[in-house]
Amino acid sequence: MYDRLRTIFVHRTGFTKTGRIAHVACLRFGAITLPCRIGRTGITHLKREGDGATPATIMRPVRGFWRADRRLKPATGISMRPIRKGDGWCEVPGDRNYNRLVKKPYAASHEEMMRDDHLYDVVLELDWNHRPRRQGRGSAIFFHLTRPEQGPTAGCIAVDRRFVDFLLARLSPRTRFVVR
Repeated sequence: MYDRLRTIFVHRTGFTKTGRIAHVACLRFGAITLPCRIGRTGITHLKREGDGATPATIMRPVRGFWRADRRLKPATGISMRPIRKGDGWCEVPGDRNYNRLVKKPYAASHEEMMRDDHLYDVVLELDWNHRPRRQGRGSAIFFHLTRPEQGPTAGCIAVDRRFVDFLLARLSPRTRFVVR
């Protein structure tokens, strides 16, 4: 196993070949810099549900999930479990399970964990709005895979599938994602 990463810095770079874009960012740790994607509206200090922004904060991985029907379990220091068909993530402020894993069918609106696309083939729950939970401060802030066209997230941090196993092998529950 590799040396565990203590800190990963996430910062907006905002530049692509076509110009300045709010969701273009990079992950930096040691001498390594990798491209990543963040929320469509960039980074914010005042995170709110549905604003499309990634919170400017320090987050740690809580646990991870993977699609066992699509890939092998990732080698990582993070506790992982396979995504199950009935898994969802509640995103309704005011619901008693807001920002929590729920079992479907679930009456309130929820994020589908077993997605048809490949974004959640590997996904880490980050501790944003975890304890204490504050209603409306944002839910489902994850570390997951990028879209094929490298588009924005809804507030998560996303990396290309080429880099995910390299990163996961170096993570532990003590790793900090510093978004600035």
